[in-house]
Amino acid sequence: MNGFWRILALIRKELGAIIKDPRSRFVVVIPPLVQMIVFGYAGTFDLTHVPYVLIDQSRSRESVQFLSRLDGSGIFTRIGQVGNIQQARPLLDSRRALLIVQIPRHFQREILLGRSADLQVIADGRNSNTAALAIGYLNQIVSQFNFSIPRRPAGRAPPSVSLRIRSWFNPDLLSRWQITPAIIGLITMIAVMILTAMSVAREREQGTFDQLLVTPFTPLEIMLGKVAPPILIGLAQSAAIFLIVRYWFQVPYYGSAGAIALCFVLFIIAAAGLGLLVSSISSTMQQALLGSFAVVMPCALLSGLATPIANMPRVVRDITLLNPMRYDVQAVREAFLQGATVRQLWPEFIPMALIALVSLLTASWLFRHRVT
Repeated sequence: MNGFWRILALIRKELGAIIKDPRSRFVVVIPPLVQMIVFGYAGTFDLTHVPYVLIDQSRSRESVQFLSRLDGSGIFTRIGQVGNIQQARPLLDSRRALLIVQIPRHFQREILLGRSADLQVIADGRNSNTAALAIGYLNQIVSQFNFSIPRRPAGRAPPSVSLRIRSWFNPDLLSRWQITPAIIGLITMIAVMILTAMSVAREREQGTFDQLLVTPFTPLEIMLGKVAPPILIGLAQSAAIFLIVRYWFQVPYYGSAGAIALCFVLFIIAAAGLGLLVSSISSTMQQALLGSFAVVMPCALLSGLATPIANMPRVVRDITLLNPMRYDVQAVREAFLQGATVRQLWPEFIPMALIALVSLLTASWLFRHRVT
């Protein structure tokens, strides 16, 4: 019985220590609330916005009726109308459009003759889940349109519209092609952030940080010495995982070596900067570890790795602009499946470089502030 009261007293002491420590209170209260809000808004596989470009070669009453159902669905948004596939392709390449919907010239004639009329849909297969969902929604609209077509006399086949579907960049819509290249960034970010965040915290917890300060090293040199090893380890890890994805899982790579190398370098430096930020405000290894996971989980969810960013609320989409993993996931997918070059990936490289610069400068200022 005395043992029970001793344990109860120890539990009370530990709870009191957690409640009295401001950093512990922050870790216990704020990250779960933020993550729950983020997960609730961003963790959805539903499609609410499917931009498409139209190629209407029929320009008939039947095509207008079909398009009225498509545009009136509340999900599909027409971003433009062009005359051929060559004009539509840049919109799909740049991710402005998820689908290309092409209505052939003889669409009306086939329906009036009671035959099946083809409707071609080209989907962006870089995100196989999103493409499959969009095609599924489009199939539902086609089925509703077929049901609305006036029936023919008995003995004659009813007219209908059938989809002919092609997926660019991922023809078979294999989820492995979508997930495994993008997950390189997640695995690397976890390792780099934890190694960087715990480097300074370990020194403080073991009591060797003060000894480091009396050496001839300046605070900037100490910071660079702490951040360089995780960056080198992250680069080696990224290269190893890249080889596994390419040769073990047989995911094709169409991009240039320079594009994927520059992507890894910029992203890992940005991740190391975030890790150093966590380390600069952590006093113990436990705080550094918890802080790292508190940053990594929202970054992963808001990266477009599993759920499309376009379907998130506007406020959440704006927050993703500060997430380096968002740009890494998009750049890696485009390099793997689309064959994007360094020149084509500058819209992703520039934000990653800015995030890396700001995070390192901020961490450097905090680091100098803590040691002076």
